[in-house]
Amino acid sequence: QLQLVESGGGLVQPGGSLRLSCAASGSTLDYYTIGWFRQAPGKDRERVICISRNGRSTNVGDSAKGRFTISRDNAKNTVYLQMNGLKREDTAIYYCAAVYSEGSVCYDEEYDHWGQGTQVTVSS
Repeated sequence: QLQLVESGGGLVQPGGSLRLSCAASGSTLDYYTIGWFRQAPGKDRERVICISRNGRSTNVGDSAKGRFTISRDNAKNTVYLQMNGLKREDTAIYYCAAVYSEGSVCYDEEYDHWGQGTQVTVSS
C-alpha cells in the first residue's frame, strides 16, 4: 500500500523560499501522477501543482504560477515542491497526493492516496 509523507514545512518570512518533500513508501511512484494541494483555515482545499509520472507534464494552479515548481526523483521515490516568493496567503497545510495515472491530472477528487500534510506559515 502506497504511503506518502510530507516534510519541509515551517515558518518563513514573506518573500522567502521553502522546499517541501513528499517521500513514498510501500510502492514505487513510477506509475503515479503526484499532486500538491493545500488547505488554509476556513477555505476549501485547492490545487497547487501536479506532475505526470514521467515528469514531462505539469499542471499549475493559478496561485503557484511563476513562483512554485514541482520535480520528481523516481529513483528516490520522492517528489519536491519548490516554493519561492512566498506570500502570507500561501499559509496553509500542504498535502501531497498520488493517483495511478499517465497524465498530470490535478483535481483533488481524482487522487486516492494522501499524506498527512505539512504546515507552511508565511509571516514576519
